Amino acid sequence: MEIERIYAAYFSPTHTTRRLVSCLANALAALLEAEYVERDFTLPEGRTVPMSGRSGELWVVGLPVYAGRLPNLLLKYLESWHADHALVLPVVMFGNRSYGNALVELHDLLTNKGFLPVGGAAFVGQHSFACTLAAGRPDAKDLSVATGFAGMVAERVKNFNHEVILPLNIKGQGAPDYGGYYQPLGEDGVPVRFLKAKPMTTDVCDECGLCVAVCPMGAIDSERPSQVTGICIKCNACIHVCPKNAKMFTDEAYLSHIRFLESHYTVPAASIELF
Repeated sequence: MEIERIYAAYFSPTHTTRRLVSCLANALAALLEAEYVERDFTLPEGRTVPMSGRSGELWVVGLPVYAGRLPNLLLKYLESWHADHALVLPVVMFGNRSYGNALVELHDLLTNKGFLPVGGAAFVGQHSFACTLAAGRPDAKDLSVATGFAGMVAERVKNFNHEVILPLNIKGQGAPDYGGYYQPLGEDGVPVRFLKAKPMTTDVCDECGLCVAVCPMGAIDSERPSQVTGICIKCNACIHVCPKNAKMFTDEAYLSHIRFLESHYTVPAASIELF
């Protein structure tokens, strides 16, 4: 099948998913001699218009894993996508613990919207808030694996027949609830809840506004950057970007969960999986 355009589409607050998806899509564009285009839907302004794919396109769509699933606050936007015989490679990024059922969920969602899957992948990336987990990943070795996988996918694309779509047998529990969401545990192994936890801001904040610019939920007050007035998804983008180290989480349940993760998943519980 001839491909004219490769799209790298991603939600990536801390840029790990973006790095992996861009690597895959660039490699595919070179192998298939196609145009490379990026579609970043990380920030609210990137989610104002649904993505639309058509025949002759291959979309590499990547999202981070949240509690073993896709980020639930993005589902409404993802449900607005549609495609007419566009090929797709769904990709998820997880932080050492597990990708749970996120990949099969993304595969199903895109397939139901008219995309035609040619593969799937789950890669390890640095955890967004337990930063010692998978630190620095995806690294050069991971990107080399991605490039090799792109070669396999490119061959599938060249031989693709939309009338005979073979099952990918992606691991995981499927619809209707995709196994639910992983219940975070505290350092004592007891379930904890911190859905309403938000980063606090110390008095060293100089209101530069960088945190406002990177918040994927538009949750930080642009006039008062010390105030998180909207929903926080704990992506830690604001913390990573702050030049003054003025933002931090102080919620004890949240911090206890970080300690649990760091004590149990320094060594990856799961590895890269390709389908």
